[in-house]
Amino acid sequence: MRENRRPSFERMEATLLACPQCKRAVKVRKRLLLVLPNGDKYLYVCPDCGSTCGETIETPPPIAR
Repeated sequence: MRENRRPSFERMEATLLACPQCKRAVKVRKRLLLVLPNGDKYLYVCPDCGSTCGETIETPPPIAR
Protein backbone atom coordinates (compact mmCIF):
# COMPACT_ATOMS: atom_id res chain seq x y z
CA MET A 1 0.00 0.00 0.00
CA ARG A 2 1.02 3.56 -0.51
CA GLU A 3 2.21 5.41 2.58
CA ASN A 4 1.17 8.89 1.41
CA ARG A 5 -2.45 7.92 1.05
CA ARG A 6 -4.93 10.73 1.81
CA PRO A 7 -8.19 9.96 3.59
CA SER A 8 -11.25 10.14 1.37
CA PHE A 9 -13.12 12.24 3.94
CA GLU A 10 -12.28 14.58 6.81
CA ARG A 11 -15.15 13.86 9.18
CA MET A 12 -18.31 11.77 9.16
CA GLU A 13 -21.60 13.09 10.49
CA ALA A 14 -24.03 10.71 12.22
CA THR A 15 -27.64 11.08 11.08
CA LEU A 16 -29.15 7.70 12.01
CA LEU A 17 -28.34 6.05 15.34
CA ALA A 18 -29.88 3.36 17.54
CA CYS A 19 -31.90 4.84 20.39
CA PRO A 20 -31.42 2.89 23.64
CA GLN A 21 -34.88 3.91 24.90
CA CYS A 22 -36.98 3.42 21.73
CA LYS A 23 -35.03 0.28 20.70
CA ARG A 24 -34.86 1.32 17.02
CA ALA A 25 -32.80 3.44 14.64
CA VAL A 26 -33.87 7.09 14.56
CA LYS A 27 -32.79 10.24 12.74
CA VAL A 28 -30.99 12.05 15.54
CA ARG A 29 -30.65 15.75 16.27
CA LYS A 30 -27.24 17.19 17.04
CA ARG A 31 -27.22 19.42 20.13
CA LEU A 32 -24.27 21.52 21.36
CA LEU A 33 -23.48 20.58 24.96
CA LEU A 34 -20.15 22.23 25.86
CA VAL A 35 -17.55 24.50 24.35
CA LEU A 36 -14.20 23.03 25.42
CA PRO A 37 -10.62 24.22 24.84
CA ASN A 38 -9.94 21.25 22.54
CA GLY A 39 -13.25 21.47 20.64
CA ASP A 40 -17.04 21.57 20.89
CA LYS A 41 -18.88 18.64 22.50
CA TYR A 42 -22.15 17.61 20.86
CA LEU A 43 -24.86 15.15 21.87
CA TYR A 44 -26.94 13.16 19.41
CA VAL A 45 -30.52 13.19 20.73
CA CYS A 46 -33.53 11.06 19.78
CA PRO A 47 -36.33 13.31 18.45
CA ASP A 48 -39.05 10.99 19.82
CA CYS A 49 -38.06 10.41 23.45
CA GLY A 50 -35.20 12.91 23.96
CA SER A 51 -32.65 10.36 25.20
CA THR A 52 -28.97 10.61 24.28
CA CYS A 53 -27.93 8.24 21.47
CA GLY A 54 -24.29 9.30 21.24
CA GLU A 55 -21.79 12.11 21.58
CA THR A 56 -18.83 13.57 19.74
CA ILE A 57 -16.17 16.25 20.15
CA GLU A 58 -15.42 18.32 17.07
CA THR A 59 -11.99 19.88 17.05
CA PRO A 60 -11.62 23.19 15.20
CA PRO A 61 -9.66 23.16 11.96
CA PRO A 62 -6.03 24.30 12.21
CA ILE A 63 -5.46 28.01 11.66
CA ALA A 64 -3.86 28.70 8.28
CA ARG A 65 -0.95 31.10 8.26
